[in-house]
Amino acid sequence: MSPRRRALLNWLVSAVVLLALAAWLDWREILRGLIVLNPGWLALALILALGQTVLAAWRWRYTCARLGLTLSPRQAIEEYFLSSLANQVLPGGVLGDAWRAQRHADASQKVGPAWRSVILERASGQLAVVLITLSVLIFSPTWQAALERLGIALPVLLVAALVLSGLIALAIVLLARNRTLGTALAITWQDARRALLNARDLPFQLLSSLAIVATLAAVFASAGQAASVAAGFGVLWLLAVPVLLAMLIPLSVAGWGFREAAAAGIFMAVGLSPEQGVTVAAAYGLIVLAASLPGALILIRTRRPS
Repeated sequence: MSPRRRALLNWLVSAVVLLALAAWLDWREILRGLIVLNPGWLALALILALGQTVLAAWRWRYTCARLGLTLSPRQAIEEYFLSSLANQVLPGGVLGDAWRAQRHADASQKVGPAWRSVILERASGQLAVVLITLSVLIFSPTWQAALERLGIALPVLLVAALVLSGLIALAIVLLARNRTLGTALAITWQDARRALLNARDLPFQLLSSLAIVATLAAVFASAGQAASVAAGFGVLWLLAVPVLLAMLIPLSVAGWGFREAAAAGIFMAVGLSPEQGVTVAAAYGLIVLAASLPGALILIRTRRPS
């Protein structure tokens, strides 16, 4: 599939899912909820969203340093805001990261390490999302009650996690059998051991990634408080984590559609209004979009002729 068709598909998927939710739920209630959001909680959510971008930039700079790449704090923050903006407005959710990797490759003249630094940095973040999601689903009383209500037993979740892990491992093995891909995977594995999978760096990488995910969940919980959801901040934080996992599906634009659908289903599972779930998810999306707008200012400044 050509890049243009893939982009159109992502836009179409997001639009279809959102339209389906509007047809299923009371869209007027969702719109009213977005109009009357509490500005104080919105401000807190925006500050948290901006903070997690800075923290993610630090994680990337840390990874670069372990791979022998030079990246100043200002450059890391500016490039991360640029990539965040691109991920918000371009389909797939990864084109901004690819742009960031290529810009750093051009600046450093070290193409392979620059790209692998972004791959490893993003992989550690996605691993943190999966780990926190499984922990929340398994150990949280809120989720245990919801899963019992849905008739889903804990062993089913564990088996599903094991099957998914096995499929990922099988895909890696099959890719490694290709000589070119096998060489690329071997080099990436070596860099992963240098920057991530060792006793010195793993704690820092894991803690920073967990902090980033926790902050994003706090953004969602703050959006829930702004929408006056009848649940505490802690409960909303627990509900946010699986929603973040749904956003990793690379078939939408910035998670729109899948995020709202996941929130609607999750809110229903715990006895809350699905309309409120969509309201909170949409508010989260708008907050994260607003938090990426410094990237537009950086882009204007860097494009301005000297």
